Amino acid sequence: MDLEKIAKEIREFEGVTRKKPLAELINIFETVRSEYSSSIVDFGDDAAVIDIGGDDYVLFAADGIWGRLVNASPWWAGYTSVLVNVNDIAAMGGKPVAMVNVLSSNNRNACKELLRGIRDGIAKFGVPMVGGHMHPDTPYTSLSVAIIGTVKRGCEIKSGTAKAGDVVIAAYDMDGKMGPNSPYSFDSTTFKEPDKVRAKYTVMQEIGEKKLVTAGKDISNPGLIGTLAMLLETSKKGACVDLGKVPVPAGIDFTQWLKVHPATGFIVTALPENESEVIGLFKTAGYAAANIGVVDDSSKLDICHRNKCATVFDFSKDVVTGITQ
Repeated sequence: MDLEKIAKEIREFEGVTRKKPLAELINIFETVRSEYSSSIVDFGDDAAVIDIGGDDYVLFAADGIWGRLVNASPWWAGYTSVLVNVNDIAAMGGKPVAMVNVLSSNNRNACKELLRGIRDGIAKFGVPMVGGHMHPDTPYTSLSVAIIGTVKRGCEIKSGTAKAGDVVIAAYDMDGKMGPNSPYSFDSTTFKEPDKVRAKYTVMQEIGEKKLVTAGKDISNPGLIGTLAMLLETSKKGACVDLGKVPVPAGIDFTQWLKVHPATGFIVTALPENESEVIGLFKTAGYAAANIGVVDDSSKLDICHRNKCATVFDFSKDVVTGITQ
């Protein structure tokens, strides 16, 4: 296994590099941080956590769907817009409630296919699209979706709170196949009954309510290592990942899998004494889950295999999103 080659591919992977502009843009809001008094968590997490009083926090997230995906398959883009937003709420230990969208296109057929995809996503995940905005006269087609959810006060799973000594646990629904339109898309939901799909997401609520993890994110476009890098960067930590322990579906190239958006997958960190319970809950819910590494104070993300290691990111000089908490 050529670790340096794998590290280079991940560093240069478009799913990772397209996150870098966030570093400069987020700083624009520094002068108005005093207006964020009700925000428990905001930049750097999968969803903002808003305190509105009461026993639950409100979760608020949004995703713009990659234009390349919209053009390749409007139906899949619409369906995916529901999936990725549900993932963002689940990653925080929350329950998704409702969505709105912004759709832009002068292509009527593309609009219909996007909306059919959204409709099918609603039927699959059980989260309604309750409103939005339409631009019917743009020369391009684009789709963005925002979602709200709820999480019990104090049970939210943040991504900037990993601690040195935590174990790193990867969990995937590997009952699926490589998805359409991208070599980095994996489909584990479209062919399953809605009740089975929805049940897989409740495990993150249970893990959050039992306070079993110190941090977590859903594995998204940057892939497993790229998503872990975002979590570590925000936490101001490093980690060593043993690639030999990463769950991989049969018949899929290993390096490709490291860059895949797995549809339903999470990366969490936990105290060592909670490892077995976290993995057990994931496995009971139908995930392949394993301890793949350990968090440390090195400020580097290393990948290792058979006593050899390579550094993917050195956060003292490398930027993934530039967001720290």
